[in-house]
Amino acid sequence: MGPQVIHAIVGTAGHIDHGKTALIRALTGQETDRLREEQERGISIELGFAYFTLPNGTRAGIVDVPGHERFIRNMLAGAHGIDLVLFAVAADDGVMPQSEEHLDILHLLGVTHGIFVITKSDLVNDRRLEEVREEIELLADGTTLAGSPIIPVSSLRGSGLDQLRAEMVRQLEGFQARRVTGLFRLPLDRVFVIKGHGTVVTGTAMGGSVGVGQKLRVLPSGTEVRVRSIQMHGEAVESAGLCQRVALNVVGSEKLELKRGDVLADDALQLVTTRIDTSLEIRPAAKRPLKNNQRVRLFAGTAETLARAITLDSAEIAPKASGLVQLVLREPMTVLAGDRFVIRDETNLRTLGGGIVLNPLGRRIRRPIDQYLKHVNALTAPFGAAVIEAMLSLQDSLSLTAQQIAQLLNTPLTEVEAALRDGRFLKLQLGDEESFVTTDRWDELKQMAVEAIAAHHRTDPLSPGMDMESLRLKLPYEVSARAFRGVLDRLTRETEIVREDNTLRLKTHKVQLGGEMGALASRVNKLLAAAGYHPPEVKQLAEALNLPSSNLSNLRAVLAALEREGHVVKVATDLYFSKGSFESAKEQLITRLTADGEITAGTYRDLLSASRKYAIALLDHFDRSGVTTRVGDVRKLRTR
Repeated sequence: MGPQVIHAIVGTAGHIDHGKTALIRALTGQETDRLREEQERGISIELGFAYFTLPNGTRAGIVDVPGHERFIRNMLAGAHGIDLVLFAVAADDGVMPQSEEHLDILHLLGVTHGIFVITKSDLVNDRRLEEVREEIELLADGTTLAGSPIIPVSSLRGSGLDQLRAEMVRQLEGFQARRVTGLFRLPLDRVFVIKGHGTVVTGTAMGGSVGVGQKLRVLPSGTEVRVRSIQMHGEAVESAGLCQRVALNVVGSEKLELKRGDVLADDALQLVTTRIDTSLEIRPAAKRPLKNNQRVRLFAGTAETLARAITLDSAEIAPKASGLVQLVLREPMTVLAGDRFVIRDETNLRTLGGGIVLNPLGRRIRRPIDQYLKHVNALTAPFGAAVIEAMLSLQDSLSLTAQQIAQLLNTPLTEVEAALRDGRFLKLQLGDEESFVTTDRWDELKQMAVEAIAAHHRTDPLSPGMDMESLRLKLPYEVSARAFRGVLDRLTRETEIVREDNTLRLKTHKVQLGGEMGALASRVNKLLAAAGYHPPEVKQLAEALNLPSSNLSNLRAVLAALEREGHVVKVATDLYFSKGSFESAKEQLITRLTADGEITAGTYRDLLSASRKYAIALLDHFDRSGVTTRVGDVRKLRTR
C-alpha cells in the first residue's frame, strides 16, 4: 500500500538567499530549481514543486516560492494554496524587508499553520540565534502565524531537520483538509508544451475534483478543453483535486493559448466578473491609508490585474484597519465567495493589504448605499439562509437557480438546496427552470408592478392597459422576456393584475370615455353609423369632425376604446365600421354563401351597394377571422 496523500500543500517563504530551496532539497532530496537560469544564478525565478514524505509515511505537496522582490508575482501565484508554511529566516541576516512582505501576504491569504525555520544556523552562535528568534517573534506578532514554533536548522549539516520533520508531522497529523466547496477550479501557474503530449498545465486545485476525460472550461475566455491525463507528485492518477498540486495534460478542438492567470474550471462554471465586493485589511507596511477610488494591483489565485478600489463604509481605510471595498477590475477574472486576494500599489512595489471575496458579482452602487452595505455585511457571517438571502439581494437578476447560488457562494449544492427550504425564499417556475427569489424582493416586485400599471392607467385612461414588455423594462431587476411570462403567471395569481394577450391591467380598470373624450366618442359613433358601408378612414374622419391634426392621437385612442367596448369594429388599418353596419354586412354574406356556396368580390360589392374598396376590406377581414376562405377569385364559408 503506497503512502497516503494528504490534501495539504506545504510552502516556503522568506527573503532571497535565506536557504529555502536548500531546505527543500535537504528535506526531500528533490531539486526545485529546475530552470538552467535558476541553476546558474542560484535563485528561484519560477515556482518550484516537489513532494514530501513524512516519517509516518504520509505525503504532501511542496511549493518553493521565489524570495526576490522582483518575483513577487510568482510568490503570490504559489502562496494561494498554502496550508502549512516553512518560513525561512537566515541566521546571519535575520529578518529582512522581504521577510515582512512575505509574512504579510501569508497573513492576508489566511495561512494559519506555520513553522519559522532559522536556516544557516551553523554559521552563528547561540546568542545570535536568540536574537533572530526575538526578531521573528516581533515580526509574527499580530499576524495569523503569531506563536508558531521556531526551529533552527542547518541544511548543510542536517542539524535540526529531524525536529523540523517531527513538527511538520505534528501540525499535519491533525490537519483537517479543506472541505469540498464548489466546482473544480485550477488557477494555472505554469503552462508548457511537451513534445508528443501537447499542452501541460500545473496549479493547486480548488473546489471539487477532476477526472481523466472530463471537459473543463478555460476562464475567462470560455474555451473548452478535455483532460487527457493527470499527474500528481510525478505519478499518473485517474482523478485529483481537494487542494492538491496537480499537472493536467489537456487538449482542445483548436490550438490552445493558455497562460498563467487563466483558470481551468468545471464546465458548469461560467462566472467571470469585473466587479467584486470584498472585506479588505490594510497592513501596517502600507504606510498610508487606502483612499476611495485609489488604483491598485489585484492578485487572486494566479491572476493579476489593475483595479479601482471603492471604499464602501468609510472615506479611507487606515493601516491596521479593515473595511468593505468594491474592486472594479480592468480585466475580467474568475473568483468566488471565500477566495482570498492581495492588493499591491499600482507600481507593484509595495503590498498594501488583502482580504476575502464576499460577492463575486458586485453591481454599480446607487446612493443611498445603506441597503447594499447591509447585504454585503451579511455575507461575512457563516454560511446559512441569511447569507443566501444577502447574496440574492445583491444581484441584478431577480432570481437565481440553486446551481447559480452554489457557484457564487462556492458552496456544495446539497447545502444550498437545504438552506433554500427556509421560509425567506420563494421558488419561481420560469419555463422548465426553477429559480429562487427572496420573499422581500418578491413582495417589492408585486408592489412595483401594481404601481407601474396603475400609473399607466392614470396617464393613459383610454388605453386597455400596459404592454408586457414595457413593464418588464421598468423593473429594477434583470428578467429575461422568456422568464417574465412565468413571473407574470404568478403575479396574476397573487395580485389584482389581469393579463389579456400581451396587455396588463388592474381588475378595477375600465376605460372611461367621459368629458371631452366622451363627447368625441359620441360624435364618432354617430358619424360611422350614418356612413353605413362607406365609413371614412381615420384622417377623413378627423376632417369630417373638424379635428386638427394634433388631435389625431386622441381620435385613435377613442376609436380603440370604442372597439374594446364593442361599438365599432376595426376591419383594416385606419378603417372602422360601426358595429351595426359590420354585423349587417356579415349576415348578408353568410346568407348568400349558404344559398349559393360561393361569392365574388364584385357580387358582394353589389349586394352591399358599396364600393369595391370596402367590399374587399370586409372580405379580407372575414378571411382572417375565420368566417370565409378564399379559393381563387371566390370566397366560401369556412368549414369548422
